[in-house]
Order: sequence, then C-alpha cells, then structure tokens
Amino acid sequence: MKKKNCIKSSEKEAKKGTCAGSGQEKKRFAVKDWGGILAGTAAVTFFALYHLQDVRAGAGAMGDSWLVFWYLVLALVSVAGVFVLGCGLIGRKWQGNFTLSLEKIYLFAGLLLGLLSLFILPPLSAPDEISHYVSAYELSSRLIGAQATDRYGRVLLRPEDVWVEDLDASHVYEMGEDGTWKADVSVSGENRVIAQPLEEASYRQIHEIFENGVPENLRHTELGATEADSLFPPVTTTPLAYLPQAIGIAAARLFGLGTLPLLYLGRICNLIFFVVMTTLAMRRLPFGKEVLFGVALLPMTIHLSASYSYDVMIMGCFFLLTAVCLDLASAQERVRKRDVALLALLMTVAGPCKMVYAPLMGLCLLIPVARFGNWKSWLISAAAVGLAFAFAMFFVNRQIIASYAVATEADSFVEWAAEPGYTLTLLIHQPQRLVKIFYQTILWQAQQYHLTMIGASLGNLDPVLDVPYVVVVTLSLCLLGLAFRKPGENLHFSGGQRVWIGVVCAGCAGLVMLSMLVAWTPLSARVINGVQGRYFLPFLPVLLLALKNNTVVLTKNPNRSILYLMCCLDAYALIRLYSVVSMRV
Repeated sequence: MKKKNCIKSSEKEAKKGTCAGSGQEKKRFAVKDWGGILAGTAAVTFFALYHLQDVRAGAGAMGDSWLVFWYLVLALVSVAGVFVLGCGLIGRKWQGNFTLSLEKIYLFAGLLLGLLSLFILPPLSAPDEISHYVSAYELSSRLIGAQATDRYGRVLLRPEDVWVEDLDASHVYEMGEDGTWKADVSVSGENRVIAQPLEEASYRQIHEIFENGVPENLRHTELGATEADSLFPPVTTTPLAYLPQAIGIAAARLFGLGTLPLLYLGRICNLIFFVVMTTLAMRRLPFGKEVLFGVALLPMTIHLSASYSYDVMIMGCFFLLTAVCLDLASAQERVRKRDVALLALLMTVAGPCKMVYAPLMGLCLLIPVARFGNWKSWLISAAAVGLAFAFAMFFVNRQIIASYAVATEADSFVEWAAEPGYTLTLLIHQPQRLVKIFYQTILWQAQQYHLTMIGASLGNLDPVLDVPYVVVVTLSLCLLGLAFRKPGENLHFSGGQRVWIGVVCAGCAGLVMLSMLVAWTPLSARVINGVQGRYFLPFLPVLLLALKNNTVVLTKNPNRSILYLMCCLDAYALIRLYSVVSMRV
C-alpha cells in the first residue's frame, strides 16, 4: 500500500521526500542541510576566534580586560544567531519538509543583526547622527508636553544629557535671559561628540559610565536650570521622520532614565520600526521577497537601521511603497481606496525627508488602468498621491526649494570649501558643464558609490570602519544571484516596464547627484562632492527586480542558501568591526 501511494504521488512530492517510502531522500536532504548550517556556523566561529587575538591585543595595551568579555558575549550571540538562521533558512523539518516564511526569518535576522550593530557601533557614531539625535530629542519634548526649543530655535536638553555633545567639557555655560543655560561660544572649545571618532576609548567611556555613572567633570546638573541648549541644530524636515526615535527618547525621559539608556532606547525604537516596515513590505511583495531580504541584510542597511538616522523612515516607507505598487500591478484584481490612501501616506511621510526620491512615485504607473475600474478613478488616485506629496513638500520644504530656485552665483557659497558653488541658474545656462561633471563623476566615483552602498566607511564616514573588499564583492554577487531568474520562475515585468523602472531609478540617482552638486560642490571641483552610496538603497530592491530576464537564468534556486551566506558575512563583518575598534588606541 505504501508503494502504491508513493507511485500516485506527484514527482515533486517524491523528490521532496514527503511520501512514506522516501526515507533515504529525507536523510539525504537532512545531511545536506546540516552540512550547510554547520559550515556557516563553523566559519563564523573560526573568524571569531581569529579576531579574539586582536581584541586581546587592544585590551592588553589599554588594560581594559572587560573588552575581551564583551567580545566573547557578542561572538557567542553571533555564532548562535547564525546557527538559528541557518536552521530557518536552509534547514527543513523532518515532517512534511515545512519551511519558515522569509518574513518570519527576516524579523529575527533584522533584529539580531541590528542589535549587534547597535552595540558594536554605539550611539552617535553613524553619519550625521548627532543632528538626527537632536531632532528626535526636540520631537520627544513635544510628545511629553515639555518646551522643545528656546526663543532662538535652539533645541533644549536635560542638563544631564549635555555631556554627549561636549566630551572634553570645554564649553562654558551661562544663564540666558529665558532661564536656560547656553554655551558661551566665544570662550568655548571644539565640540567633541561621543563615539566620534569611534575608537577603543569610546568603548571604555561607555563602559565606565554604565559602571560608575557620568564623571563629575562632565555633569551639568549643577547648572541650576531644568534645560540647557544643544550645541547642534536640528535637521529641517518633517518631524514624522523622527517619530520612532522620539518615542524611545520620550519613554526614557518619562521614566527618568540616564543619558546612555536614553540614547540606546531611541535607537532600538528606530530599529524596530525599520524591521517592522521591511517585514510588512516583504509580506506585501508578490514576488522577489528574497531581493528585499538581501538588500536589508547589507552592512550599510543594518548600520543605518540601528541608528538615529532618518534614512530608516525613508527606506522603510519606500520599501513598502515599492511592494504595494508591485502587488497592485501584478497580483491584485482591483485597486482599493485604502491602497491609494496608503500610497499617499507613504509619500507624505517620506517625500519631504528627501525630495530626490519623488520619481519613485512613477512606480504607480506600473499599475494597469483596468485595476482602477476606469480612467476617472485612475486620475483621481494619481492626483491624490501626487497632491499629497506636493502639499507635504510645500509645507515642509518650501523655503529650501525657493532658495535653490532663485539663488544666483553671488548667493551660492560652499562653506566647507570656502568657495563659490553651483546654482540651478548657472547649470541651466551652461548645460554642457552639467553633462561634463556628471560624466566625470560616474567614471571616477562609481566604485566609491558601490563600496559605500554595501558597507564601506561605516560610522561617521570613517574609512577605518569598513567591510573587507572581498566581502563587499561577495555580497554584491549575492544580490545578483537573488535577482536573476530561477527555474520555473515567471517574468513579472515586460521589457517596457523594465525600461520604465530603470528610468525611475536613474531619475532618483540623477536628482541625488544634482542636489549634492548644488548644495555641496564648489565650482573648482571636477566631480560632484558629498554623494554616498547609501542614498541609492531606497530604490535598490526594485532596480534588482528589474534585472530578471530570459537571457540569464540560474539552473537552481539557491535563494535561501544565498541569504544564509549573507547572514554569515554580516556576522563576520560585525565581529571584525569590534576587533578593529578595540585595536584603535
């Protein structure tokens, strides 16, 4: 009877080993799966032991033996996490070959790797994170009903939180007319922020504060005021960009927690928001979930997700917008009002943060008019999304847009270079100059964009805190492997749609470069300054999905194995980063 049932079962089920007579197939799959899991776990363990010597050297040089203890804890968590992720990604249950969904696995992977990154690259070490932190702090004051700024627009902090901006205690404070303490910049020194640059001393300082509290020379509770001015201005953008971080800071303030718990709680809330948004996007995607999973596993993405950066809001919203557009274009029969409302909401929240991503609204044009019912409904929906973005841009960025639009050559000045800069008026009258600098930038800077998109120059654009080049190349190949067509996989985009996606992504990249040309590049520069590879992450998933074609088709479907390899590489990169910082004395 068992043999007869097995003959009646489909060939696919027989290959998977689901019928009663396929015990050898089950065993073969089990051995294969455990081999991959153990190989990845063993590799991470080997490199953890290898870099242990570096950590010991740094700890010995500075007498900080606790560095080794915390390294072992982080290494143990990394190795255990890699093993668990291997079981979820490439392991199979013996009954029915059931595998976990990618959304559930990512929920664990994103939180695990994000938390590891959060502690290895501590608060305020990410790009421009101090400004994002101050912006989130301002919003937290509004959430708890406290005064957010003084009459000059400076963000107000608790006096006990001022030290993170003034590690050398070089600023002299005096009471202002409004009853808040202000730094006297005429006699104050340079601002030195915690974890910038990130070195062994940063770890030591954080460890000592957790152990013994803030040192007496850094305390400002003796100021006698309930608020003190921040030394850094907030970012001019929509406050919604800092809502997750602000919730964490507000909770810490309401519970009377110290500065370090406050810093970490704000970061943790931002990480949770990013992981939830990416999980929702992955769940909504009708295809290509592995590609989004892979982009979310890049070291740069992980680093940003566990920081105060508003890139978290930008990436989360545009990942979900991409997923909704592709779902409506290929899987759903009708576009519902709530779908249009969601698209409008996502553009309202994320659009003002970086107006350069406005072309991503073009993904909505992938949705056939028939899904709306008629042209009238399509036009109303398009107007709703477009006007939502336009109104948000007007209320948040109208002054910035106006200043760029009317700026003359005499008005443009790049402070960091102490030189005149480009203006839109100049570029309109000299288009050949625009073409030339774009061409030179692509030729000379493409490699740097690629490296910084994957994981080079982590921290505050610190070239020492990078991912090895061989890992960058491997991760890049992994993304291509996830993107290319697999056996039996259908093409979801026509040739014209792939071209349109390319145009949308090129439009975003072009606007990113144009914005930095106008805002950050002096006239003497031969390439555009200030562009970082991380700016390309919001549209990277849809660009990779457009690469699927009939010419390059893989012979197998290694997606889960590729994702497991990426998890192993992430764990290795984070462990190595800890050792690099430990030796940076």
